[in-house]
Amino acid sequence: MPAVARGWGVEVRREIRPAWVFSLSRRRSLDGLTQVRRGVLHRLLHQGAEPVTIRVAQPAADRVVIGARAASRELADWGIEQVGRSLGVDQDLGPFYERFAHDRLIGAAVRANPGLRASGRPDPFEALVWSVCEQLIEYERAAAIERRLIARLGRRCPRTGLRDSPPAAVLATQAPAVLASLGLTETRAMALVRVGREVASGRVDLHGVDHESGWRRLRRIHGIGAWTLQMLALTGQGRLDQLPAADVGYLKLVGRLTGGGDPDARATVEEVERFFAPYAPWCGLAGLHALRGAGAGAGLRLAA
Repeated sequence: MPAVARGWGVEVRREIRPAWVFSLSRRRSLDGLTQVRRGVLHRLLHQGAEPVTIRVAQPAADRVVIGARAASRELADWGIEQVGRSLGVDQDLGPFYERFAHDRLIGAAVRANPGLRASGRPDPFEALVWSVCEQLIEYERAAAIERRLIARLGRRCPRTGLRDSPPAAVLATQAPAVLASLGLTETRAMALVRVGREVASGRVDLHGVDHESGWRRLRRIHGIGAWTLQMLALTGQGRLDQLPAADVGYLKLVGRLTGGGDPDARATVEEVERFFAPYAPWCGLAGLHALRGAGAGAGLRLAA
């Protein structure tokens, strides 16, 4: 659709026909970044220092409308692309459905919710930072830390009241003690400073096509492990092949399924990876269906 002049910039609206069954989640995010107003999602993004405000609605099952306001048409188009990717509107999950709709483990869940997608984030750096915050603690506690990070170091739009997460350049300059005062452990505070420096300097390009090279460099940072990078991949880079195998939800699920139904059984990370290997290249998506089918809380957190 054409760009329309609106006060401080232009407004662009794009109507998208989802590539597969799609249902827009209208849940307000616990971190407060995604707001829902009258059934419409609102979100603030930044490209560098330039703000982009986003609105998303789904007026019909086969229509999603994303609107963006920014200083230029190019910025608005960028914002629409980022949000569309994070929502998975363009993901064609038909081949996954055809292959696994009658699978012994996840078939019923796939048939019940064929449009299930990972809960994506429009900024992969945000996905990385949030993954560090969520290491080994309950999601509600992690979300409280994230809200404090946003309030202390994030950005706010004075027109809409929307907020955005802290950029890499800001985290790169923080004293670890400042981040620790927000509820992070010392190790995680140091890790956030270091990942901020890697991304701000351009040594790690989270938007590039070669994800693996960035993961390898980030893996050298103390406090950044496989689970954190798999969460980055799944929620920030659209990699449905990546399964966060160390997540306690998967350790419990696979332990119970392979341990004769013992509710206290726990699998190893390697056992989880072997268990979901037959679902390649959709291990991450298959894992979400498995958790949803089992009624696990982690499935509710990771899925849109």
